[in-house]
Amino acid sequence: MYDNMRISDAEREQVTARLREHFAEGRLTSEELDERLTATLSAKTYGDLRGIMADLPEPGPLGPQPPQPGPVPSAWTARPVYYRRRPRFLPVALLILFAALVLPGAGWAFFAFIKIALLAWLVLAIAGFVTASRIRRRARHTAHYGYGEPWRR
Repeated sequence: MYDNMRISDAEREQVTARLREHFAEGRLTSEELDERLTATLSAKTYGDLRGIMADLPEPGPLGPQPPQPGPVPSAWTARPVYYRRRPRFLPVALLILFAALVLPGAGWAFFAFIKIALLAWLVLAIAGFVTASRIRRRARHTAHYGYGEPWRR
């Protein structure tokens, strides 16, 4: 996040001092020290300095740190999650059936609705069978005679 921010001369000096400390402790050879000092003095952003100090145990001058994530809230302090429940069909159907049995005129209306629904289902089923048989007959006819002979269709 802050890798693209420019650095100052003081931050370059801090990194060179740390590199010399790592050289004194034996973590860097003199060639590596020379390469890293050259890269440090030519660095322009915090990201460049992080790359120079990445494999050394102490962190380099990191500049402003991105905010760290806080503690995870426990289940007792987290906001409750609400789920939408769909209406239940079975209690409604039982209520309608009970009303159809108890109320004197409602039973006939309920059974009339059932008859209409069954009749619509029967008509749609017959129409589906007729359509499927026509499609099957046309497919067999086309497969038998082929597409190139329109006078035989």
